[in-house]
Amino acid sequence: MKAMILAAGRGERMRPLTDNTPKPLLMVGGKPLIQWHIEALQAAGFTELVINHAWLGEQIESQLGDGAQWGVNITYSPEGEYALETGGGIFRALPLLQEAEDEAFLVINADVLTDIDFRQLPTRIEGLAHLLLVSNPAHHPQGDFALKGKNVSSTGEPLLTFSGIGIYRSRLFADCQEGAFPLAPLLRRAMQQNLVSGQWHQGLWLDVGTKERLRYANTILS
Repeated sequence: MKAMILAAGRGERMRPLTDNTPKPLLMVGGKPLIQWHIEALQAAGFTELVINHAWLGEQIESQLGDGAQWGVNITYSPEGEYALETGGGIFRALPLLQEAEDEAFLVINADVLTDIDFRQLPTRIEGLAHLLLVSNPAHHPQGDFALKGKNVSSTGEPLLTFSGIGIYRSRLFADCQEGAFPLAPLLRRAMQQNLVSGQWHQGLWLDVGTKERLRYANTILS
C-alpha cells in the first residue's frame, strides 16, 4: 500500500510564518512537521510515498528530495500556485497511488501531529473508505462523523472529529473531474451506502493549524 501526505495548504492562519515557508516545513520538536509523518510511515513499512504541494512547493521538494535519507521513495504531485483542496489533490495523484486497479491507499494531512502507529490501520478495506476518528478538540467541539460499530455515519451520537487520516479506494472518486473540490461530500455520499468504516484513536492528535497550536506542539515534543 502506498501513502500520500497532503502538503498543499497555504497555511493562512499561520501567517506570517507561512509567507516564506510552506506549513509542512515549519519546525516542530526540532524537525519539519512533515518529517514526523515520513519517519512514522517508514517505521510502519510504508516506503512508497506521494506528496502533493502548491504554495512554495519547490521548497518541499528541495528539502525532502527523493526521501532516500529516510529509507523511502517520494514522488511529488505538484498543483501549481493554487491548491486543489483535499478531494482534488487526491484525485490528481491517483495515477501515482495505485499499482493495481482500485488498490487502497493511505492519506494523511501534513499539518497534524499524532502518535498513531500506522500498522494499526487495516491493509484492506471492504468499502470505499476507512477513517481514523479522534475525540473532539476544543477548537472543533461539534465533531464531524459518528462511529456506529465499525461503520462511520454523518449523523448520530457522539460525533467525533475526522483526523485527516484515512484509507481510500479510487472508486470513491469515480465521478470526479480534474479541479479543486473537497473530500467530505464524497465521504458523506459513501456513508449513505454504508461504504465507510472507521476506528477511534484515543491517543495523541493535534491539528497544528494555528500559531498557538504550533507552540503547543513544540511544548508536547519538548
